[in-house]
Amino acid sequence: MEDVITLDYGSGGQKTAELIDSLLVPAFSNPALNVLGDGAVLEGNGQLVFSTDSFVVSPWKFPGGNIGRLCVCGTVNDLCMAGGLPKYLSLSLILEEGFPLSCLQEIVASISEEAARTGVIVATGDTKVVEKEKGDGIYINTAGIGFLRAPFLGKDRIREGDRVLLSGSAGCHGAAVMMARAGLVRTDSAKPGNALVSDCAPLTKLSAAALASGTIRLMRDPTRGGVATTLNEFVENGPLCIELTEAAIPVDPPVAAACDLLGLDPLYCACEGRMLAVVDSKDTDRVLDALRSTPGGEQAACIGVVTRSRPGCVLVTTRLGGRRLLPKLSGLQLPRIC
Repeated sequence: MEDVITLDYGSGGQKTAELIDSLLVPAFSNPALNVLGDGAVLEGNGQLVFSTDSFVVSPWKFPGGNIGRLCVCGTVNDLCMAGGLPKYLSLSLILEEGFPLSCLQEIVASISEEAARTGVIVATGDTKVVEKEKGDGIYINTAGIGFLRAPFLGKDRIREGDRVLLSGSAGCHGAAVMMARAGLVRTDSAKPGNALVSDCAPLTKLSAAALASGTIRLMRDPTRGGVATTLNEFVENGPLCIELTEAAIPVDPPVAAACDLLGLDPLYCACEGRMLAVVDSKDTDRVLDALRSTPGGEQAACIGVVTRSRPGCVLVTTRLGGRRLLPKLSGLQLPRIC
């Protein structure tokens, strides 16, 4: 650990893991927290799934969405990936003095629309205002509660021979936000004819379709650190390896072009409406068919297999036939993309 917090600690990669493992888990250790899933399963009169997230994306509006839509989708998706059916959200707004009311109205309208679309209720909330130049316009914190529908998910259930599925193209959100930040795309460009837009979307229906069609070992949305970092979390410190095929991983041409321009790797760019699932090999085709027939999953693909070739690692076979390691994100690639 360093003596001060740097932006690297918010990357979702090795520095984030270091902060969590060395400071936060020892301080708050308990069975619900120690699993370090997207959400915690709580015991009580029936099992609940609970998750919380904070959103500091810059700019607050980007092609395909804004911080309002993002805060609903992000928390709903964490609940879904933990095996929950989302039901309730809290909403806390931290506003900077001078933030335009018209912008806040647009954000609130997006929250309302996305909550209605996903079937969740904003049940409680809070608002604070900080002095000018003490924030960056608006930050949002949400917490979500849902009812457990898949109590069997966990990385300890992954087996050799399982297949790795991705529900759509990789890296769209990260590329769209970074291009908007650089002033290279319009923030309102989620219109026909402009293909570079965030994949920000709820995973409620896609996760339900997957769970209903086969044996799912684990699900996760690859947000900070992208597909590569998330898959490393599946196998790190264990006996298994994930081997990917680069040619099988869907990447939209505008995303590939943006990443080339910005010097980024799409596999490390955040997604906000994509799902990774590790599936029993015998159910691969059924789960893929279910995903592809569900809106938002048309590009679903089998991108890899679980092996024992290099324990604890993620490997990728390139289009040229070579193999390379895909480690966890080690530093800061995309600051403040969610």
